[in-house]
Amino acid sequence: MHMAAAVLYPQALATSITLPMEILQAASQMARVQDREASRVRFLLAGPTGGDVTLGSGIVLKPDITLADLPPLDLLLLPAIWRNPLPAVTAARDWQDLLREQAASGTRICSVGTGSYLLAEAGLLNGRAATTHWNYFEAFSQRYPAVDLKTRHLITQSDNIYCVGSVNSIADLMVHIVEEWFGSAIARAIENQFSPEIRRSFRAAAYQNEADSSHHDEVVAQAQQWLQMHLSTPVSMTQLAAQTQLSARTLHRRFKRATGMAPLNYLQSLRIAGARELLRHSNLSVGDIAWQHGIQDVSYFSQLFRRHCGMSPLEYRNAVRGKLFTPDVEP
Repeated sequence: MHMAAAVLYPQALATSITLPMEILQAASQMARVQDREASRVRFLLAGPTGGDVTLGSGIVLKPDITLADLPPLDLLLLPAIWRNPLPAVTAARDWQDLLREQAASGTRICSVGTGSYLLAEAGLLNGRAATTHWNYFEAFSQRYPAVDLKTRHLITQSDNIYCVGSVNSIADLMVHIVEEWFGSAIARAIENQFSPEIRRSFRAAAYQNEADSSHHDEVVAQAQQWLQMHLSTPVSMTQLAAQTQLSARTLHRRFKRATGMAPLNYLQSLRIAGARELLRHSNLSVGDIAWQHGIQDVSYFSQLFRRHCGMSPLEYRNAVRGKLFTPDVEP
């Protein structure tokens, strides 16, 4: 069971709660269709008290649980704050300790937009990379000078603390979490269901303080970095194992335990992510894109792409190009 929760407060933006909830629940349902033994997701709404919370939009949400009664969590979400975040910051002082406790326990905490004010006020972003809604960059920097604000990144990760700049970016992060929890096939299906045309991959959009903070195996992190540097060349397990001075069998076991996937499957996911970016933003042929990602057989590349994304490379290009627009093109 994967446990997730969102904190409710009157200034919260409802879409920054409901969109992550729907993405995670849809992923859980898809996974269980394929495997009835697959893990479920339970998503809780948590309030300072058990009473209903009326949002600024007029939407009324009923907490499932109080903040004091939260169980151990895999994910804690701090929704975007509508307009001036400071009233929400003041109201949250009574439960700031909970954020510190959740962070110390290893819970993945994610703020959306100006929800990052709550993390900064609790001292959890001091010396860390973070982002917030673009309209509050200057005010945020003045109030929290100890935070390393990344104004050019829509997503930041520092250990188990994540910040995203917008509701669209929380969708990107949720797809990344779905891939960790349920695998790449479910993640691609969810991505295609929830608007593939607007999405950038987590690795393309995020500022991370290390190669992969979801695990602490330095040898595996070294292997991941080496794979990232060799996307355009054929790679074997023997070569990769030699870089880490481990046997291929030991590396395979440690890599899968740390990342949830085998090394060569991880490499495939990196290559497909890169190919998607080129299909979206370049006019290179499918063959050229395959070659740039270390795959000489175009037919195999197309099969691999379809397995990951549920459509052929050309179908994907047509789908995303059909919905992209360039606002500065003159008539």
